[in-house]
Amino acid sequence: MAENDKQPLGELMVRTMAMPADTNPDGDIFGGWVLSQMDIAGGIFATKLARGRTVTVSLESMSFHRPVLVGDVVCCYCHMIKKGNTSVTINVDVWISRRNQDDRIKVTEGVFKYVAIDADRRPRPIK
Repeated sequence: MAENDKQPLGELMVRTMAMPADTNPDGDIFGGWVLSQMDIAGGIFATKLARGRTVTVSLESMSFHRPVLVGDVVCCYCHMIKKGNTSVTINVDVWISRRNQDDRIKVTEGVFKYVAIDADRRPRPIK
């Protein structure tokens, strides 16, 4: 087990519960729902770092390690990997707590890139 798989790294940006409405036809939590939570978390973090509006420009990598189940508390942690002139690359790790269990489990991770934009939706420098 890698060191970063023992405890979350970075800042908690999103904490929510996986609900029955978030499932696929087989009753598992839909991967797209998890991905959207990650993008929301990364967007909040990117906006904080850029001190203003940002947009998602790419999902550079994504790995699902374990399933998310109905009732799991889903926590998205973010930390910056790289900051450029107008962009920021952020790692988003998702950890869950299962009902009636104390342990946290890392279920997925992804690397997202965001670009800071101005009022005209054009890239702007990150201060």
